[in-house]
Amino acid sequence: MDPEISVVIPLLNEEENLPELIQSLETYLQTLSVPVEVVFVDDGSTDGSVALLERSTFHNFSAKIVKLSRNFGSHPAVRAGFRHASAPNCVWLGADLQEPLEIIGLGYEQIQAGYDLVCIQKKTVRVSRSEELFSHLYSKLIRRYAIRGYPPLGVNTVFFNEKVKNELNAHIESNSSVVLQVLNFGFRSKVLDVEYRERKRGKSKWSFGAKIKLLIDSIVAFSFFPIRLVSTVGFLFALVGGLMALYLIIIKVFNIREVTLGWPSLISLLMVGFGLTNIALGVIAEYLWRTLDASRGRAVFIIDSVIEKTKSEQR
Repeated sequence: MDPEISVVIPLLNEEENLPELIQSLETYLQTLSVPVEVVFVDDGSTDGSVALLERSTFHNFSAKIVKLSRNFGSHPAVRAGFRHASAPNCVWLGADLQEPLEIIGLGYEQIQAGYDLVCIQKKTVRVSRSEELFSHLYSKLIRRYAIRGYPPLGVNTVFFNEKVKNELNAHIESNSSVVLQVLNFGFRSKVLDVEYRERKRGKSKWSFGAKIKLLIDSIVAFSFFPIRLVSTVGFLFALVGGLMALYLIIIKVFNIREVTLGWPSLISLLMVGFGLTNIALGVIAEYLWRTLDASRGRAVFIIDSVIEKTKSEQR
C-alpha cells in the first residue's frame, strides 16, 4: 500500500538517539490507520548513525535512508527529504525526540479538514534565557519585515499536503527557510500549539552561528528591509549634513558669530560618512552574493546514496 504520510527526519550524529526514536515511531505509528513512510536524511554524520539505520528493521512503517555527500545544513537536508518523499502529505521532525510524534496525527487531521498547511508552534519547553530572547526577536522581526502572518511564537515545523509539497519541490531555494517559503505561498494554513520535550541525549546542533545565519537568510530572502533601512539612514544623515552645512553658511554670510572648524569635527564627519558607506556596501554585497550564488546553479544538496527499506512482517 502506498504511504499516505511521509515523515522527514534530518539527522547529524544522532546515533545515541536513534534506537529510542525508532522504537517510539514503531509504537506510535502502529496506532495510525494510514500507511506512513519515514525518510531519514543523514546530513554528513561522522558517527554510526547511518550504519545503525541500515541494520534496523522497521515493522510499522517503510523507510528511506537518504545520505547526503556532506553536511549541507538542516534546511537543505529537509528539502532533500521532501524531494524523496513518496506520500502526498509531508511533515518533518527532529531526531532528538523533542517534538511529540502526535504531531503526525494532529497535522493529518487538519489536512483532512481542508487546510493545506499546518504550522506547529512550540507551546512550552525549558530553554536558556538567550535562546528565548533570540526566538522572540526572530519572530518579531519576521512578522514585521518579512511574513505578516508568521505566528507570534514562531514555527518549529510544518505539515502540508501535496499542493504545497509540489510547489516546494519545484522551487528549491538556497540560503532560505523552508518554513518561510511555504508560508509565503499563501495557501490556507492552521496553527497548532504543541507541548515540546527537553532533549534527553546528545548536544543540539542548533548553534548560535546557525541561528544568526537563519535570521540573516530569512530577512534577506523574504524582505527588502535591509536595503530600505540603509537608504533611510543614508537619507537622514544626508539631510542632517545638509542642514548643518546650510546653518554654517548662514552664520558665516551674515556674520552672526565666528565659525571655528577643526580637524576633530572633520574626522568625525568622515568616520560617520565612511561608516554609512561601508554598511551600505555590505548590505548590497550580501544581495549581490546571493544573486551570484543563485546564478551559479549549484546544488542545494547532493545525494550520496538512497536505501529503501520496506516494512518487515517479522517480529
